[in-house]
This record gives sequence, C-alpha cells and structure tokens, in this order.
Amino acid sequence: MRMSLLDAFADLTDPRQPDLVEHRLLDIVGITLCAIFAGADTWVDVAAFGRAKQDWLQTWLALPHGIPSHDTFGRVFARLNPQELAHSFARWVEALVEALQARLPVPAPADLRVRAIDGKQSRCSHDRLHDQPALHVVSVWASETRLILANQAVDTKSNEITAIPLLLRQLDVTGCLVTIDAMGCQRAIAQQIIDQGADYVLALKENQETLYQEVRECFAEQRQDDHVQATGDVQVGKDHGRRERRTATVITDGPTLAWLQARHHWPGLQAVGRIEAERRFPDGTIESETRYYLLSVPLTAAACNHAVRLHWGIENQAHWILDMAFGDDASRIRVGHGAENVALLRRLALNVIRQDHSKQGGVKARRLQAGWDTAYLLHLFSLVANSTD
Repeated sequence: MRMSLLDAFADLTDPRQPDLVEHRLLDIVGITLCAIFAGADTWVDVAAFGRAKQDWLQTWLALPHGIPSHDTFGRVFARLNPQELAHSFARWVEALVEALQARLPVPAPADLRVRAIDGKQSRCSHDRLHDQPALHVVSVWASETRLILANQAVDTKSNEITAIPLLLRQLDVTGCLVTIDAMGCQRAIAQQIIDQGADYVLALKENQETLYQEVRECFAEQRQDDHVQATGDVQVGKDHGRRERRTATVITDGPTLAWLQARHHWPGLQAVGRIEAERRFPDGTIESETRYYLLSVPLTAAACNHAVRLHWGIENQAHWILDMAFGDDASRIRVGHGAENVALLRRLALNVIRQDHSKQGGVKARRLQAGWDTAYLLHLFSLVANSTD
C-alpha cells in the first residue's frame, strides 16, 4: 500500500461554496502541513511561509491563484470537518505503522506493546466571548514506534470518559497492553478493552473510593502475610540531577482477587499493582508518591514497573514536545474547528519528524532547519508522501 499525502486527504469535503473557490483544498492543506513542519504556528506564519516558498510549492501543487491569504487559511480550517481530517490522519498513520512494523525486529513474547491513552488541553484555545472552553484532545501513543496513532476531541459538555471508548473503536489493539490514567478507570472501558482482545493497566485513585481503599488494604495485608502471592521489583534511575527509586509490587493471589471481585465485579481483573516512587533532588528535598493499578493480566512486578514507565511516554515524548516545540499550549487558533484541525496536523508533523534520523537535535531544532533548508523540508515531506515505500 502506497499512501501519499494527497491520497490520504483526497476524500476531504470542501466546506466552501464551489462558485467562490479560488484555491484548491488540497493546496491549502499541503501548504499548511509543510508550514507546520517548517516552524509555522499561526495563520500569518503559514501564509508567509507559502509566499517565501511559492516557487518550490508550485513544483507539486497547482496554486492557480497563488498563495492564499492568512484569512483564507483560517476560514477553511475553521469550517473543515475535523472527523474527516482525523480519518485521513488515521489512514496515513495506519500505512506508516505497517511500514515500520515490517522494519522493526520481531518482538519477543515478553515484550510489551503499550497503547498509552491520555488527554491534553490546548489552554489558550478557549474563547470567553463565545463561551468556548479550551480544546481537550485524547490521544493514543504506541510505545514501540513512538507514534501518536489516533486522536479524539473531548466534547465541550463531556469529559475523557466518553472520548476513550470512541478512540478505542478506531484502533486494532489486539495483543496490546492499554494503559490509562485514573479518569479512564471505568468498568465499561475495562470491558471494552477486553472485548477488543487487549489487556489493561488502569491507574486507580480516589475517584473509585471504595475500591481504592480496599486495594490499599490488600497491600497492607500483603506486607504482614507471607502467604499472599506477590512479586516485587525495584528500579533506580537518575535524570535531570534527581535520583528516583521506584518500588513495584503486584498481587496475583487468588483469594485476595476473589474477595475484590465478589465486592466489585471488575471485568477481567487478574492482579492489582502498587508503585512507590521516591525522588531525591540535589537540594536534599525528597518527594514520595504511591500509586495503585488494576491489571487484567498477571504481570510480574518488573513488567508492571516497565509498563507504567512506558505509559508516561505519551506525556514526555508527545504532549510535552507539542507544547515546547510546536507551541500547542500557547496557540490562540480558536475559531470554529480550527484549533482541533491544527492540533491534529501538529501531531502528524510530530510523527513524521520523529521518524527522521538524518539530522541531530531536538524536534524544535529540526523544525527550524526545515524552514531554512528546502532540501530538508522535501526530505521530511517525502516521509509523508512515501511512508510505505
């Protein structure tokens, strides 16, 4: 399967009146995506990029009336159907994943293929004048390819609990380990994960008050009773000058789990986990935190520790970079569907830049290089246009 950019976005419905159209929709999308690769963060930036690179753009785009104005870019993306754009994104990512998996080594049976689900808010996209809250997008992160696989905007009158099932239905998660924070720790979501052929590690907090307290009691009993079946693991690391010690314990004891199931009837529950994290900072400050998890598979404590670390990849390697390198949190694009559509293109660009190994430096530095060097921009764009070659 060869999935070029124009193929991926060819099915988009043009929201404009046909007799008033001067610029092709695919030209507008193509310019915008290239501009985002090259460091553009606003519609003024996108239009300026188009004018600066018009000669190059005309080698592969029609541009019958030149480069659109920044107002045209803004109006089109404000009206463009975000569900259609998300479908185009998913088609391209599916093709890219197929290509990457063909090149990746065959995973060992014990390897974890984590699908981390978490939400991110674009804080400056709110509009108080029109009572519009900030955009909140829930994404799925694949640990082995470091790709954002799919996205689902949270409805303005809802929360992540309603968005996660919609997101899961877009994906084939068979054989994967789905990790979600406490917001997604719901029976219906756990059941859906099981029904789709996956397993889960769900963070458990006080939002499930009775279950949370009883899981804590199970670990208190485990400390005092050597007959409770459990495994332990300790991982020590150092980063940014701080030292971290993570102690994981997983209870797989049959009677303990049977007691929990009799009280809570949690779908597929096979184990409960606890991770005690201690961070020591250079100034002598010590921070400690204890987190609890529900597991549908009896992982060892070491595997549970590893899975939780992989889950945080979506925060450290996706959400944080979207803010630092793409200015997602500071973006003031807010009219219509503009914020949601551009957020999706930023995620597509991040996926592409992460697959490029021809340049050194971080994502932001490579975006700058793409703006300065047309050859490098063409190289990045070829990763999109020929993702499965």
